[in-house]
Amino acid sequence: MTGQHRIVVLGAGYAGLAAARRFARTARDARITVVDAHAAFIERVRLHQQAAGQRIPAWDLRELLERKGVHFAHAVATDIDTTGKRVVLDAAPALDYDTLVYALGSVADAERVPGVAAHAYSIATQEDMKRLVIPRGTVAVVGAGATGIELAAELAESHPDSRVLLLGSEEPGAWLSSRARTHIRRTLERLGVEIRSDVKVIEVTAAGMRLADGSLVEAAATVWTTGFRVPDLAARSGLAVDSDGSVLTDATLRSLSHPDVYAAGDAALVVGPGGRELRMACATALPTGKYAADAVVARMRGAEPRPLRFRYVLQCLSLGRRDGVIQFVHADDAPARTVLTGRTAAWVKERVVRGASWAARP
Repeated sequence: MTGQHRIVVLGAGYAGLAAARRFARTARDARITVVDAHAAFIERVRLHQQAAGQRIPAWDLRELLERKGVHFAHAVATDIDTTGKRVVLDAAPALDYDTLVYALGSVADAERVPGVAAHAYSIATQEDMKRLVIPRGTVAVVGAGATGIELAAELAESHPDSRVLLLGSEEPGAWLSSRARTHIRRTLERLGVEIRSDVKVIEVTAAGMRLADGSLVEAAATVWTTGFRVPDLAARSGLAVDSDGSVLTDATLRSLSHPDVYAAGDAALVVGPGGRELRMACATALPTGKYAADAVVARMRGAEPRPLRFRYVLQCLSLGRRDGVIQFVHADDAPARTVLTGRTAAWVKERVVRGASWAARP
């Protein structure tokens, strides 16, 4: 490599930090800068614990990165000038780049259903957690996916005097094996969670939720955990994106429209085994962030990177602090026969979460 190659990583979540960590080891001659709107890195996969009143770790991003020779800009990227190869920031000077890694993650989708933005809480970001208030009375969790299941369990376990409702269009854990689904339902019911499946929320009001059948479910607080969206920065900047705004990538996570831009994590559309799009998850963000860095460094050195080879191994859900489900999966994320439950699963989930945090932090 000749000269100082300028690498800018947008986003300091799991994908962005995994890329930065890899660059710090393999691109020592480059100038690496990470941009994020937050000053601290928190474990996003623990936000359901924080929502239930538990303290979760936080790490100062500037300290984490700069001790490894990576620069940090605490700012919001407001525009990408793809012609001039410059990122415009709101609270810092613009950054010129030779290579850009786009890893801005995702946020809760509060726009598709009326009233969600005004009357419901979310637990997708640090900003969401600052607004969250869990009152006495009925707490309704909308969405029977992983986030909704974990949050309902934590709230029921830590707030035994509250009434916790879990509402979803499908059975909790519907995408998992029958054994996993059975354990999830039994555990939630043991914790006192009231489950309502096959319901569709069409509006959120100050009093609760309006269902498709016209009935109103009253609640002191509604927490919306169904649906995520990606920031619109890529689309506004002219990068090739899908209908949801995710960056379209090739087999090396390179932008289909701009060869000096790579994308990883939730904000990227990545095709995995069996032609299935990789899901938004920590299990996707970490390896794609690491691989994006490897692909960049390979091309900096004049080599052509091998296409991304990706497979899933397991999905893990916590059901409070002493129970959980570990669903082993095939390469394409389809559930396999092996399932761990109970305290063993809770122990494995905790190790997975700690390992993910370690893998992201430089």
